[in-house]
Amino acid sequence: MRALFSSVPDIEVVGEAETGAEVIAKAAKLHPDVILMDIQMPGVNGIQATRQIMNTNPEIGVIVVTMYEDDDSVFAAMRAGARGYILKGADQEEMLRAIRAVAEGEALFGPDIATRLMNFFASPKPSEQTPVFPELTQREHEVLELIAQGLNNPQIAERLTISEKTVRNHVSNIFNKLQVADRAQAIIRARDAGMGI
Repeated sequence: MRALFSSVPDIEVVGEAETGAEVIAKAAKLHPDVILMDIQMPGVNGIQATRQIMNTNPEIGVIVVTMYEDDDSVFAAMRAGARGYILKGADQEEMLRAIRAVAEGEALFGPDIATRLMNFFASPKPSEQTPVFPELTQREHEVLELIAQGLNNPQIAERLTISEKTVRNHVSNIFNKLQVADRAQAIIRARDAGMGI
């Protein structure tokens, strides 16, 4: 990307960051027009970083650039305030178009994501409530609900009267099934789905 941007006269790279905390700090210091944000970063993830940046610098346009194209990731990014969502592997023209649009105050989502959004809003909603995270077992739902409430493993074990080892197994299964890297991401997914509130 750096090579691409250095060849384009109307785009200047003013900073780079490797962690979510670093992105937040650099956004406050450098006030860029646009931030290209990855979702998976050490510590504070891209969704949390976007939310914090929008709270303090709402004029900055955040474009999430990620390999995740599931509805949960897309909508979590939008709720956090991202004005663009582009999949890694998008061609250079699409990337530049998104950056320029967001710099002008527009919102722009890659074609795959735009189609997904249109399908989501166009599809008829089922009359019965679709269960949240149907891939999880009933017990995993209970554990995720308690994680979303901020309980740690010993507290969850006590609340459900199961061993800490069993809790750890459930937590590991939840991470795998939700494709999240850590507890913070699991909490974001759960809270975005209305759990733990």
